[in-house]
Amino acid sequence: MSETTSPAASFSLAPARDLGLPAADEYGHHHARYITLVPPGDILVTLAGQIEETLAILRGVPEAEAVRRHPPYQWSLKEVIGHVTDTERIFAYRALRFARKDPTPLPAFEQNDYVASAHFDTRPLAALLAEFVAVRQATLALFRGLDADAWLRRGIASGTSVSVRAIAHIIAGHERHHAAVLRARVEGPTE
Repeated sequence: MSETTSPAASFSLAPARDLGLPAADEYGHHHARYITLVPPGDILVTLAGQIEETLAILRGVPEAEAVRRHPPYQWSLKEVIGHVTDTERIFAYRALRFARKDPTPLPAFEQNDYVASAHFDTRPLAALLAEFVAVRQATLALFRGLDADAWLRRGIASGTSVSVRAIAHIIAGHERHHAAVLRARVEGPTE
């Protein structure tokens, strides 16, 4: 990826379509904090824009800084990016299953176990960021291909009913939550 070509700019979107924010009964209460972080408007535009926003936060962070732990945070910057990527993969998989009318309930996952097993700190930050971009582009491709009915389909994940539309917003809100934490850690306290 060259510095002159942004991954977000090179990814074309389907025509803008504001599906609206999901209703409160389309997701579990534990995901409400993520949904509230998503601005109104086309969720595909929001998801695509987050690529460059996240890259900008971590651009130029030295490898030594990317593995440091800053209390009260338990994860390094690399582990946060790996966690965001893993979580997006899992949620996009859920969206795929539900969009295709698969009624199989899907289990929860333990994020701390995933991070501990992944050894993200042993990988170059650039590789983790490239993987984040690839996963986000795959998520966008999935969502771009959905018709209006598919966005409203629901399934059970982690014991809770959730719509495909809500999953898209949860992905965006989850990333936005962690991007704010990353930004605060990279830029430091402002006074």
